[in-house]
Amino acid sequence: MEELVTQLIGYLRGMWRFRWWGLALSWLVGVVGCAMVYLMPDKYESSARIFVDTQSVLRPLMSGLAVQPNIDQQVAILSRTLISRPNVEKLITMADLDLGVRSQKEREALIDSLSNSLQIRSADRNSNNLFLLAYADTQPARAQRVVQSLVSLFVESGLGSKRQDSDAARRFIEEQIKSYEQKLMEAENRLKEFRLKNMALLGSSAGDFVSQIGKLQEQLEQARLELREAENSRDAMKQQLLGEPSSQEMAPPVAMATPEIDARIDALKRNLDDMMQRYTEQHPDVAGARRVIAQLEEQKKEQVAQLQQSATSAPMSIMSANPAFQQLKLALAEADARVASMRARVGEYESRIQQLSNSARMVPELEAEMTQLNRDYAVHKSNYDALVARRESANIGVEMSAQAGIAEFRLIDPPTLPTKASAPNRLLLLPLVGLAALVAGAALTFLISQLRPAFSDGRALREATGLPVLGTVSMLSTPERIRARRRGLLVFSGGLASFVGAVAMATVALMVIQR
Repeated sequence: MEELVTQLIGYLRGMWRFRWWGLALSWLVGVVGCAMVYLMPDKYESSARIFVDTQSVLRPLMSGLAVQPNIDQQVAILSRTLISRPNVEKLITMADLDLGVRSQKEREALIDSLSNSLQIRSADRNSNNLFLLAYADTQPARAQRVVQSLVSLFVESGLGSKRQDSDAARRFIEEQIKSYEQKLMEAENRLKEFRLKNMALLGSSAGDFVSQIGKLQEQLEQARLELREAENSRDAMKQQLLGEPSSQEMAPPVAMATPEIDARIDALKRNLDDMMQRYTEQHPDVAGARRVIAQLEEQKKEQVAQLQQSATSAPMSIMSANPAFQQLKLALAEADARVASMRARVGEYESRIQQLSNSARMVPELEAEMTQLNRDYAVHKSNYDALVARRESANIGVEMSAQAGIAEFRLIDPPTLPTKASAPNRLLLLPLVGLAALVAGAALTFLISQLRPAFSDGRALREATGLPVLGTVSMLSTPERIRARRRGLLVFSGGLASFVGAVAMATVALMVIQR
């Protein structure tokens, strides 16, 4: 601590050696600074207060029906973005500030100056809807014109931005509605084509096909059993027919006839008539009966031809057909017809089962595709309905804004014509200039003392050189030197006091003049 005090005393002694330099610089800085403060041009500030009322009576009434943007947020953003280059250029034209502009450089300087001078801030800390618009200029009338133009621009920008936002939103919604309307039509067409293509399968589920397959399986087993019975009966008849002679010798008949074949044909036709009452033309039994009848007709023609040929070659005696053989043959033909009919039935059942199995395997895929198509359609329909509802809500919001207004701009305090200068604050600047002059004088003395150092005692000399100091010689002060030192001190004190007094008098005089 003692070393610090000693060092501080050494600095003060060094500065005291060059006190006249510091006093001279203080007077110089003070005089120049005061002159500059007095010569600074006066600026007159004009201001206006605007209240933005965002609480409309219709807002709670139309809640949920109309689009209601966040007006408070929009107004806050407007207040921060109003001072942009396009708006400043428009403001210059509105306030006739470009009448004296000669070049583009001067115009750019005017734009920069105006952008830095315009003020838009909240006038109340407790409310974000009260704004203060201010501008300071060397000419009071011009400051008033600028603020008036700024008020107009503030109101127009607020209303214009709302209209532009509403129009842009409506255009976007209309475009989206057209897009989703096209998507909805495409989804409807895909769904319609899918239903028409798979109409026979969409009405049934996999369980229905399984039930039908089960019933057909039972009918198929029954048909197979009847087929085996018919085949066994036919095979027995074939064995019996092999042991029976087919003809016997007798006198030639007077007339040629085929009573056995005719009887079989008549029996089959009666059976066919009975089946036509129960089945359709496509039924396997009907088709088999017709096929057997056609075979018997052909067989009758062949037998008549054979009888005619036999009568011609052996007119005296012929071999007559064995009646028992003919009956067995007739029964065998019926058995063949029944076997053919049962085979056709078995084949039909197997074909139907195969078709139903294929259809049952396709049902899950079709249902999944149908679900996907319905999902796409439902999504497009939901988005389309939501967009239509938003469009109606936006239209209601626009109409509400046009008729009642979502936000109302109220001019609380119109722009005033200032009569007193608001800047510069000379009462504050003059004391600051005096203080700055004193600081500058002290800084100069400290700088010179560091550039031209001197040792005030032996200790400082020993620490600076690192050499031993054997002793010091003190200066004896004579009465003449003491009186001279006192006169110098009085002169310095008087100069310093005069400087402080001059600054104080200048400040008091300025206060009197401003009153």
